[in-house]
Amino acid sequence: MEQQYSVSPVFVGRGTECEALAAALRRADTGEPQAVLVGGEAGVGKTRLVEEFLATAAAAGAVTALGGCLEIGAEGLPYAPLATALRRLHRLLGADLEQAARGMEGHLARLLPDFGEADGEPNNEYGRARLFEHTERLFERLGAERTLVLVVEDLHWSDRSTRELLAYLIRTLHRARVMIVATYRTDDLHRRHPLRPFLAELERQRTVQRLELDRFDRPEVTAQLAGILGTEAPELALVDRIHRRSEGNPFFVEELATAHQQGCLAGMTDSLRDILLVRVEALPDATQQVLRIAAEGGSCVEHALLAAVLDEGEERLIEALRTAVGANILRPDPDGEGYCFRHALVREAVSDDLLPGERHRINRRFAAALEADPSLVGGDVRPARLANYWYHAHDPARALPAALDAARAARRRNAFAEQLRMLERALELWDEVSEEDMARTLRPYDWAETYPACTCARSTHDEACDRLKIVDVLAEAVVAARRSGERERGLSLAKRAVGMVDEGRSPLRAAWFRMQRARMLGHLHRPGGDTELEHARQLVADLGPSAVQAEVFALEASHAMLRRPGPGHLELAERAVRIAREVGAVDVEQHARMTLAGLTADFGDPAAAQALLADAVERAREIGTPDLYLRGLNNLASLLNDLGRSERAAEAAERGLEAAGRTGLLGNTGSILSGNLVEALITAGRTRRAAEVLDDWDTDPARASSHEFRYRLHAELALLDADPESAAAHLAQSRAAGRNDQPQHTLPAARVAVSVEARLGRPLAARAELLAVLDAGLPAGSAATVLPLLAAAAAAEADARALPAAAEGRAAVLARIAAAAPPGTGVPLHTGWALLLEGELARAAGDDERAAASWQAAIDVLRPCGPPGPTALALLRAAECAAAAGRREEARTLLREAADLAGRAGDRHLAAEAAHLADRAGLAAAPAGPRVPVQAAGPEAVLGLTPREHDVLRLLALGRTNRQIAEELYISPKTASVHVSNILAKLGVAGRGEAAAVAHRLRLFGADGPARAGA
Repeated sequence: MEQQYSVSPVFVGRGTECEALAAALRRADTGEPQAVLVGGEAGVGKTRLVEEFLATAAAAGAVTALGGCLEIGAEGLPYAPLATALRRLHRLLGADLEQAARGMEGHLARLLPDFGEADGEPNNEYGRARLFEHTERLFERLGAERTLVLVVEDLHWSDRSTRELLAYLIRTLHRARVMIVATYRTDDLHRRHPLRPFLAELERQRTVQRLELDRFDRPEVTAQLAGILGTEAPELALVDRIHRRSEGNPFFVEELATAHQQGCLAGMTDSLRDILLVRVEALPDATQQVLRIAAEGGSCVEHALLAAVLDEGEERLIEALRTAVGANILRPDPDGEGYCFRHALVREAVSDDLLPGERHRINRRFAAALEADPSLVGGDVRPARLANYWYHAHDPARALPAALDAARAARRRNAFAEQLRMLERALELWDEVSEEDMARTLRPYDWAETYPACTCARSTHDEACDRLKIVDVLAEAVVAARRSGERERGLSLAKRAVGMVDEGRSPLRAAWFRMQRARMLGHLHRPGGDTELEHARQLVADLGPSAVQAEVFALEASHAMLRRPGPGHLELAERAVRIAREVGAVDVEQHARMTLAGLTADFGDPAAAQALLADAVERAREIGTPDLYLRGLNNLASLLNDLGRSERAAEAAERGLEAAGRTGLLGNTGSILSGNLVEALITAGRTRRAAEVLDDWDTDPARASSHEFRYRLHAELALLDADPESAAAHLAQSRAAGRNDQPQHTLPAARVAVSVEARLGRPLAARAELLAVLDAGLPAGSAATVLPLLAAAAAAEADARALPAAAEGRAAVLARIAAAAPPGTGVPLHTGWALLLEGELARAAGDDERAAASWQAAIDVLRPCGPPGPTALALLRAAECAAAAGRREEARTLLREAADLAGRAGDRHLAAEAAHLADRAGLAAAPAGPRVPVQAAGPEAVLGLTPREHDVLRLLALGRTNRQIAEELYISPKTASVHVSNILAKLGVAGRGEAAAVAHRLRLFGADGPARAGA
């Protein structure tokens, strides 16, 4: 059976507190006694923090002792924690402790009987003073030659004598190497708790500091769960659920994680429930009754509503509430006139402890009180609260209309997840309510985009057509599911509806549900979407113009746009725009115009596409349909970035994320907007900001989708950070996360794969990645993604030109790369990439003159439009050509500009390449930007090799000839020969093979062997 941990095997967070404790220990080491008071609620991690600190202190040579106060300490166990600590010290120090206690044994025996018989001094204030004085002297003697750490836990249970002795020690110890740490529970400190004045008095001491432990934030809960569950990255949904229920209390996190491991997904373990109820059950019966009722009222309950439900007199209610607040079970609601449970799990435990009949009766009283006086709660929460009360009262006839009203109210507030929850509750209750009750109490159909609630002719329309039907509720639920990001649920709901609709009698309605299924299958990257869409098109093809027909045509064109569009899809999008305009379907019209803009860009008119898309976005904003507006901003960000306008692209994505958060649609579009923002930031050279956005995306459960996009962006940043190994790992995660066959994702992923393999010295693997894409065929209108991929592949072939293993097939691959280049678009960024591709192809073919001309032409095009990545690459390549031609000053200038661009853009890889070129070419002026760290003197320095000889030996160890060494280092073959002769003499070897063996044996060039330039 697999072992289950209820305690995290890794210590999480608490960096500030650990540093404060470590600093206090350092001061104590110098002879300045310290005291640290560590407070926090039960379960927040005080004991774990102390344990970690004690282990650290012991490892540093300190002697540690711990004692805990007992819950019955105030009833007759004075000095219990100090006695425990002294007993531990006696075991640790033995004779040293006895030596320190010499002459004081009689008094100290009152603390620890191990010292022998207590003396016969009277038990009065003088005897107590002598005990305190001798205890202080004992610790002073013990701390004279060692650092002593004394920990007293659970000070909230301490007796008065213990508190007074601790206060005496803290005040009077002056020269000993002693540190005292005491922990206490803040939630146990009621207003009259004796520890309150004690803490206030101690805080006035210069050597005392107080630490308050906060609950964990979400990243810390994630780390704790990873340790408990033994996984690197717990599921975001699990993290979200446990963080929400535990509210960041580490102990509750552990218990809920244990419940998860035991398969108890919704409830809590018995041990946790018992712990939570202990303090409640210690309260008076009247207070417990108020708490039981308040637990059913919600996470917070208004005073007036509670009074209306209890109906037992204001004075008795206030008395019970005062007791509950004083016991730290309830707290006044800071945002209103009501009360909240101190912790949500306490409310859960109290509610779970109710009998079923009790729960039904209490909820019915809440519902009746709220219906009688709706002003008892705020209007924004009233529908949902009333729906919850009737549902938990087990009254379907009242719960069903209340749930439908709450769903409509939630939609109007853009609370789509809440809308979906209420609609699913309505579907659950539907069969439990009679037709008569439904006809009398249910609201009419609300709204579900273009869904046709009534499909009958005007001549046959009657009152029954206006009644809400279950298929109408399913339509509302499908849209709510899609908008809240619950696409799996939406897919299931749409499937249920498809089985209920008669296609012959209601073809528009059937087509609408199949269209929803196609849309969600596409979002989930599942097969079957094209089949559903084709079925929908057949259903509407021969019908008259309608909003559903226009939307089906627009969606078909949109699906093609994301995969392999043709001219016919451009015509289909135009037709959808005309039909939508004719029938007045304004939302569908703008959707179709956005698709038309994308197809217009694909087929050669990016300027017109940008203008059309910008106008559609503005129209969507004016209409006020949030998901339409977000789709437009998302498409605009993608198009602008493709056109090289990355800063404007980032602005559009930022606007989209802000609007998504404001309208409750982060779960629907937040992931793709975040991805487009990160891409734009990377293109703009703002890699630090890109990493911040990506980190936020990693931990946001509202954006827990598009994982293949997110991991691929992590790989992009790793490549820029000169870390191809991490990039390879992220790319593997991306490909494992889900199959996304859209070229806008597959082509950038292939580019990353080619670069990763090339930098890891696997040119044949890089070639295979490219050929897989070429064999599948390239879509029309993808210059922004195709050209960088082809340029990276050509660069990999050029870098491998000297490798015999890569020679076979190179010519054919280069020919395929050249043939795959898309036609010109007139966009400067695309032109720049096309020139970079020409240069790499020329470099791979050994045509230096043509390569140099291409680099210079690329620089001329890219400098004005500003993307730092391709511009810096063109500058670096031009610098290489200038250095090879002996134009050193020109090379130096180009190299400095390339390194400066790379440095500002956070491209550590390109900056390192620039630095390496400067070293190889012997350029005196070091280029700007980040440099590869200077290493400490290694074996090569001890052997007396000059820097140039070091470079020659590196290439020699790779098997290079003198001529090849000369070409790479921009020196003559004769000079290379002289360097080789000098190296052989300094190493005391007879030939090149022995020199290479020495280099490998001494690991002069790293554990993996000599690094190849450009690899």
